[in-house]
Amino acid sequence: MLESSPLAQLYFVRLRDFYRQPARVFWVYGFPTLLAIALGFAFRNRPPAPVQADLVAGEHSNAIKIVVANHNAIAGRVTKGQVSLAPVIELAEHPRAEAINRLKTGKTPLVIEPEDAESWTYRYDPTRPEAAAARQVVDEVLQEAAGRTNPRGTRDIAVDDPGSRYIDFLIPGLIGMNAMGGGLWGIGFLLVNFRVAKLLKRFVATPMPRRDFLLALLGARLTFILPDLAVLLLLGTLMFGMPIRGSLLLVLGIDMIGALAFAGIGLLVGSRATTTEAVSGLMNLVMLPMWIFSGVFFSSERFPAAMQPFIQALPLTQLVSALRQVMLEGAGLVQVAPAIGILAAWAIVTFTLALKMFRWS
Repeated sequence: MLESSPLAQLYFVRLRDFYRQPARVFWVYGFPTLLAIALGFAFRNRPPAPVQADLVAGEHSNAIKIVVANHNAIAGRVTKGQVSLAPVIELAEHPRAEAINRLKTGKTPLVIEPEDAESWTYRYDPTRPEAAAARQVVDEVLQEAAGRTNPRGTRDIAVDDPGSRYIDFLIPGLIGMNAMGGGLWGIGFLLVNFRVAKLLKRFVATPMPRRDFLLALLGARLTFILPDLAVLLLLGTLMFGMPIRGSLLLVLGIDMIGALAFAGIGLLVGSRATTTEAVSGLMNLVMLPMWIFSGVFFSSERFPAAMQPFIQALPLTQLVSALRQVMLEGAGLVQVAPAIGILAAWAIVTFTLALKMFRWS
């Protein structure tokens, strides 16, 4: 039965074509794994990053150096296994001209210039987050050393429970990004390569329905998504202790529907393009807004409210949001049903349009 089915044969051809090319296997499975490992270790639980600042050398600079040294001695302590939440200040002393030049060339975020024994000037770019943070930390330390007292007592509690860390936020984003990249590049770019190599003309000479050809590509893409999802989930749970509070079956279903949505977009993009340059431009045009707005590496809620309808309509936004809801919040089918509906609409509409617009040559 399978031997006489063009759909089945095209599906198996696509699988063989994929695993016989090690470079494709690496970029689909190896690269996302390495990216998750690197980012997971980069943002693992650890003391606050040191604050860097330059101090203008002069007769009043020693007093500031003493205050910073005393602060660093306390900030670097570990008590009962807990690392101090106060960041260490890395202070470098330079002549005035050199310190200002280092600020202009981006080598330091903050320059402290003592005016006299009781006042000083900060030079920094307030649009740089690290510069504003450095200015705040340094000023707090210097003001408290000068005798300022806080009117209310405060207490800091570091939250590092599984599910609240950056790596827990990141893994669902990488799963969604892989579904997008695999659907667009793995199908749209593949179609154009077939067209450029004149392979599609050979297919059209066979008694094969256009529908079977496109469905075989979609089926192969769904097959490739399974090990990709398994690798990232195992990496997150075994190496970083990421929780999966919801149903694994629901996670798989959401990823499958997301993969179908992006595969449909890939089919649509590659249905008429005749050169690799054209399809590359179209791919980047489609993916760039989702890389920026869909919340893979940071929350999409950071963008203005006026942009949210557009952002929420993007398939990657819905895929990543639904995965995070199930994995980190334990959401069920009812809670993620709207996201699934939007992804299914993308899949149906794009595949229908691609089926109508597709041409062999």
